[in-house]
Amino acid sequence: MVDYLIVGLGLAGISFCEVLETNEKSFKVITDSSQTSSVVAGGLYNPVTLKRFTLAWNANEQLDLAIPFYNALEKKLNIQLDYKIPILRRFSSINEQNLWFEASDKPNLSRFIAPKILPNDNPNIDAPNGYGEVLHTGRIDTSVLVSHYKRYLESQSLILQESFDFEALKLQDGYLEYRGLKVKKIVFATGFGIKTNPYFNYLPLNGTKGELLTIKAPALKEERVIKSSVFIIPLGDDLYRVGATYKWKDKSNTPTEECKQELLQKLDTFLKCNYEVIDHVAGIRPTVSDRKPLVGRHPEHKNMFLLNGLGSRGVMIAPMASKQLFNFIENNTALEPEMDLSRFTKKHFKN
Repeated sequence: MVDYLIVGLGLAGISFCEVLETNEKSFKVITDSSQTSSVVAGGLYNPVTLKRFTLAWNANEQLDLAIPFYNALEKKLNIQLDYKIPILRRFSSINEQNLWFEASDKPNLSRFIAPKILPNDNPNIDAPNGYGEVLHTGRIDTSVLVSHYKRYLESQSLILQESFDFEALKLQDGYLEYRGLKVKKIVFATGFGIKTNPYFNYLPLNGTKGELLTIKAPALKEERVIKSSVFIIPLGDDLYRVGATYKWKDKSNTPTEECKQELLQKLDTFLKCNYEVIDHVAGIRPTVSDRKPLVGRHPEHKNMFLLNGLGSRGVMIAPMASKQLFNFIENNTALEPEMDLSRFTKKHFKN
């Protein structure tokens, strides 16, 4: 009898695996790598919503858990994941500068917003109004994390690489059985894959398609993240990630020419040097109608759980949400109401 079966191995699944290992719980993972949002993500951790200069939901708690979490993974897997990079918000007007100063005076934002304007010192970027700097920011290399963590689980014989077959899941008295494997509890962490989950597809997870480009720009020589109408994220070796788009109708992982042109048009409004597009990727973010995660227990099946809906801030949210879910299951600690999926229980019983 295994304590947990985890379905899915993106940021949510990896974070929950780590909580289980820390607490000496046995587990197995099933993944088919069909959901790519964790792999293609920009991977930024940023506590400030840069459109409105407000603090992201639970940013303090999330950041305080996330940084030690990824640092521990670096040591465990012997890789670098956490790249400390300042994020600069390009100002389009004097009014935006004034709004930035107002935000920096707010007690909950003073930790994260530098109270000064940085002049632009890069001739290849058009930023006459300068920048605001967000503090305590960086980038997690999510693609490297997922690939190395998968290898780690393989070395421990803890992973099955296959599509989950819901018809093979048998609900027994006090436990679950899946193709001969007996488990006490199952946690689904499949991102947008929830749409094919007959137990949780009543939840309002809409999914937002995001597309990103990788460009090579030898003249740019920028080591900070620049946020304007799009992000420019330095990757090293004159490579930069540019993104992202937000599309609600297309639910495929296929990059489109339309989104490529949208990103390039926005990039060209402030980037002044030549560049070459060398990669174009897409993924479906698991976004929820109220923009909060979906975490908790199924309304009827008491040993079936969900860890999902992390949206575009999965790097920051995943460690916190995983810890809360574990404490909810094992210690009967209440989940934060804002992310407890019980807020949508009525939808389940309407179906």
